[in-house]
Parts: sequence; C-alpha cells; structure tokens
Amino acid sequence: MPANKNVKIVQLIDSLEPGGAERMAVNYANALANKITFSGLVVTRKEGGLKEFVNQEVVYLFLNKKGNFDFKALFSFRKYCIQNKITHIHAHSSSFFWATLIKATIPKIKIIWHNHLGASDNLKGYYLFLLKCCSFFFNLTISVNPFLQLWTDKKLRTSHNIYLANFPSVDFNSNPTSLLKGVEGKRILCLANLRSEKNHELILKIAVMLKLSNPEWTFHLVGKDFNDAYSTKIKKEIITLDLEKNVYLYGSQNEVSSLIEQSAFGILTSLSEGLPVSLLEFGIMGKTVVASNVGDVGRVIINNETGMLIEGFDEKAFCTAIERLIEEPEYRKYLEKNIKAHVSSHFSEEAIITTYLSQIY
Repeated sequence: MPANKNVKIVQLIDSLEPGGAERMAVNYANALANKITFSGLVVTRKEGGLKEFVNQEVVYLFLNKKGNFDFKALFSFRKYCIQNKITHIHAHSSSFFWATLIKATIPKIKIIWHNHLGASDNLKGYYLFLLKCCSFFFNLTISVNPFLQLWTDKKLRTSHNIYLANFPSVDFNSNPTSLLKGVEGKRILCLANLRSEKNHELILKIAVMLKLSNPEWTFHLVGKDFNDAYSTKIKKEIITLDLEKNVYLYGSQNEVSSLIEQSAFGILTSLSEGLPVSLLEFGIMGKTVVASNVGDVGRVIINNETGMLIEGFDEKAFCTAIERLIEEPEYRKYLEKNIKAHVSSHFSEEAIITTYLSQIY
C-alpha cells in the first residue's frame, strides 16, 4: 500500500507499561511507519518496557505530564502536532481527554478513539460523563469486539463507529534475559496484569487441584504488579495454599514472545475482556490457551479446535481441560497448528491496517 501523503497519524497512550492497549498503540505506530508519510507515538504519563519495541521510523515524544491540566505538557503535545502537521490523533483508552483538548485548539485535527475497555458496562459516574462529552468530537471510534461496538453505539455520540480486531506483533528474542522457573515443557503461562478482573484467584484454585494430579506442572503469572490490596491478597494466598513451588509471579516483562516460547500453553481466567492481545500473541507463536469465554475470546479460542474455551469460572472445568492438554500431547499439537493458522488468517497486521486506513481516508 503506497504511503498517503495527506495522512499523518500519532498514537496517544498514557504509558508504555506492558498491557493490551499499550501494546496496540506500539503495534499501530510501528505498522503505520511504512504505510503513511508520518507515524508518531506520544506517551503522556509514564514510559515503560514497551519503549524498546518502538521502531526507529516512529517519531516518539514523552510528555511526562503531572496531571490532567499540565499545561506545559499539553502545549508540548500541541507543538508536536503543529510541527509535524498531524491530521489524526489515535487515542487509546483513557487518553481521549487530551486528544479532545488538542482538538479544541486545532479544530482541523481528527480524533480516533480506540475502545479497549473489556468492562465498559461497568463505566459510570464522572468518567462515563466525560467520555460521553468528548465523544461528540470523535471522528471515528474503534471497538475491539462487537459487544463494545454495540455499547459505543448506545452510550456515546461518535459519528462513525467500527469493530476492528487487535493484531499481534512478534518480538521473539533468541537470547532472552527472562527465564521462567519450573520444569521445561511443564509450564503454564498467564499474561495479565495483577488486576481483580483478570481473576488470578481462580488460577490459584486450579493450581491446588493440579498439584494433586500433576505436581511438576507450574503456573507462571506475568504482568504488572501494582503493589495494592489485590496484589497482596494473591501473594498471601500463594503462601496460605502452599503454592510457592507451583505458582510464580514475575511482574512486568518485555520479552513476551520469549516467555510464550518457554511455556507449554497459556491460561486466561478473566472476568471480562475486549480482545486480549495476549491470546493473539500465543496464537501467532503456535501455543494454545485454556480460557474463560468472555468478551471476544471465543473469536480466537474456538473450543476443541484452537484451544479450550471454558464457560463460567469453574476451577474443575479448567483443571479438566488442562489435564487433557497434559495427557494428550498429540491433541495439543493439533490445537497449536490450528490456532497459529487461525490467528495468521484472521488477525494479521496487513489485513487490519488495510481496513483501518480505508476507514480514515
């Protein structure tokens, strides 16, 4: 696809700590770098490990903002937009407010808001009110699954709202610095920040059951530790349930593909999701996943074909599915082959970016 000289897009995200929305901001910036004349990435609040994966062709700016009305940071962003003749601000998740403030001073700029929020029905109060007000200024809203698209149509005032799936990006490092503990070939990986909606408590219940039948198999929880009450609860439970040698916490890690390569398969027990980028990363790496049927998970994990899809949050059902993957390696290989083909076919970068650009020209 030839570069369009009239389109200059900057991705706007609050941080580069590893997470689904953050990964997609980097993925879009990188993917667009050779599709359009200008592709930028602006981080408002905090840098993080994902910075090292930003391509050199992407024009990067860190604002280091101190609050919602940090005028010094805001004017730095405005200057960036003017100097680079930005036509579109692609705001991810909560960064929509600053995109709206910029549009108030540069009216010709168009706003794309990317809705990654898996639990949008739980949004209420001031945040929802602010989002509704700002949505009058959105030119396009991208929802990562059909449910979120319906929610956006119902709740917001965006003129144009589409569903567009996430896409994975492989960053495999043949010499990883992060190595998973446990026995090689017997590791189960969970890629999810330590938040209550990710339901790590269920993983601990599953670990207790699996410890009885397959004690050498271990769970590896990779994701940002916010050192809050939920984090403290999970750590205490690991000790209380005598799982110190069965469940390991790693915090944020950058080499996601390397960690997936070191695992036998993945697990996702979330209470709510949009379209988890981690599932696509497992799939593109040819690793299957046992997952709860929430959000758009079922578009990636097709039960008994690409992975094991669990209805509800029953630890027995999860454990039974895991035991089948352990006991039937040929079946696991069948799922691995299928999920890689499925993700490559339906969630490729090229297909998603082509659709994306067709919506904003």
